[in-house]
Amino acid sequence: MILVDTSVWIDFFRGDKSAHRETLHRLIEAEEDIAVTEIIVTEILQGIKSDKDFQTVKEYLLEFPIYSPKGIETYLEAARIYRECRKRGKTVRKTIDCIIAVICLENKLTLLHKDSDFDFIEACTDLKVLKI
Repeated sequence: MILVDTSVWIDFFRGDKSAHRETLHRLIEAEEDIAVTEIIVTEILQGIKSDKDFQTVKEYLLEFPIYSPKGIETYLEAARIYRECRKRGKTVRKTIDCIIAVICLENKLTLLHKDSDFDFIEACTDLKVLKI
């Protein structure tokens, strides 16, 4: 199962010509197992201006499996990852990225992303990332 981060979905919905968008398009066409998290759905939807587009994108995203934090343990582990990265000289800019990474680790998901924070997290954890 591949969890697709907001950074890739943004390219996808904008129609940007990026390797990440093309990869996601190929995964969808091949009917690969793709998932999102609740927070990724929120991040995507909050950036949509038109009500019509909001509804269309929402319905589309809700067709994919949605993974959730498992509880306080997820957040404690996210804090540990943030601290571990910082100890190694890699400062993660967004706490949400640590939470998304933990959800991937808890559920043995591979992450497709276009965000340097995840590169730092990958270097400090066992996070599996789909290489482009």
